Amino acid sequence: MSSLLAPLFQAITGAIAGFGYAGIAVAMALESACIPLPSEVILPFGGYLVSAGRLGFWETVLAGTVGGTIGSTIAYYVGLWGGRPFLRNYGRYVFFSEKEFAVAEQWFTRYGEATVFFTRLMPIIRTFISLPAGIAAMPCGRFVIYTFLGSLPWSILLVYVGRQLGANWEALGPIFHRFDIVIAAGLVLLVFLYWRRHRRRR
Repeated sequence: MSSLLAPLFQAITGAIAGFGYAGIAVAMALESACIPLPSEVILPFGGYLVSAGRLGFWETVLAGTVGGTIGSTIAYYVGLWGGRPFLRNYGRYVFFSEKEFAVAEQWFTRYGEATVFFTRLMPIIRTFISLPAGIAAMPCGRFVIYTFLGSLPWSILLVYVGRQLGANWEALGPIFHRFDIVIAAGLVLLVFLYWRRHRRRR
């Protein structure tokens, strides 16, 4: 564990150890509301507490799933009420026009359920997908349903692995860190290609 991140991880695990299910729910709500708290720490530590007999497995899974859904809904409305008007007014400065709005809306109309569901299983992207869903004005009811359904297997997986690893739950960190690097690099590449394509058009 990085020495720079150690205080953050200690704060997260301390809150969960002290508040149990409520600590897990709040931490996952913050993570899903685009505040960088790693679910790869929150849920496996919850699984460790399950292995120690301090928490129940399904109760921990439900706390993580509900918390994540609440935080994602908050981020959705940030995108809908804040990001959408902002991009309409200033999007031209980052090559985001009405055409891009139409494309995003059509995408979430046709593929919104699958997009929201499957991105909940992807590190980094799962944290921020709520913003474009809100900006594209995906129907909120469908967004909440598929967010919950997508968050459920993620919570089951990480709590289960944490329970199986027990006191060695921190071994998950380096594994997910590698995935984070690959996905972050891919996102940077996509942003660069988007910027270059629109600059060439101009």
